[in-house]
Amino acid sequence: MRTSLFALVLLSQLLWSQTPLERLENSPRHQEWISLKTPSKEVKSFLVYPEVAEKTPVVILIHENRGLNDWARSMADQIAEMGYIALAPDFLSGTAPNGGGTADYKNSDAARTGIYSLDPEQIHTTLDAAVEFAKQIPASNGKSVVIGFCWGGSQSFQFATETADIAAAIVCYGTGPKEAAAYQNIRVPVYGFYGGNDNRVNATIVLSKTAMENNSAAYETVIYEGAGHGFFRAGEGENATEANKIARAKGLKRLKEILSQI
Repeated sequence: MRTSLFALVLLSQLLWSQTPLERLENSPRHQEWISLKTPSKEVKSFLVYPEVAEKTPVVILIHENRGLNDWARSMADQIAEMGYIALAPDFLSGTAPNGGGTADYKNSDAARTGIYSLDPEQIHTTLDAAVEFAKQIPASNGKSVVIGFCWGGSQSFQFATETADIAAAIVCYGTGPKEAAAYQNIRVPVYGFYGGNDNRVNATIVLSKTAMENNSAAYETVIYEGAGHGFFRAGEGENATEANKIARAKGLKRLKEILSQI
């Protein structure tokens, strides 16, 4: 068991040893920027196609509270490498001081401030637009999954309460809705990925589990021992802890298994 885990971590490090920007530049997959039209504005979005021979689901990626940065885009490319179309909207589109998006903010702190000023209705309409766009992609099989990280994890959970037009919601270290009544609208399975050293988030899991059980909805959670918040990103950093490396490797393996069932 220990040997197989070591091999998994080693393989993950070999596959993802480049910086996010280097990975994007060296990727053989087709990447492009597109605009999602919503009632109030157009949302710049990053689209990556897998190298596959058949139609495939679309995975809609909701970025962290840092915005659609190089890491978020590289994660979209990694999902495409698993064999799925990846679509990552920039939820900060049009909100920067010059009217731009994530790349136009001074730094990640400024982007974070912008994130928490977003209108919840705009977040919802952006995700609706992403789902509708996904249906129109000729290479898509018509199914969509949402996956979110940190702030995006919470938005992924929230979107599951607002639509039945997705096949699943994947929540990576994000909190669930605070009101138990919100869970009554969930009709799709929710998969949670959590770090063991992240009690700010983990303390909310019990409420979500209870509400999901009362609603007879599937909520499968895994807590990775010793890992911190943001381990999918932190686990590939140059100074990553062993726990974060292991959590990231195991998390990628589990993510691929979940997507293969869609």
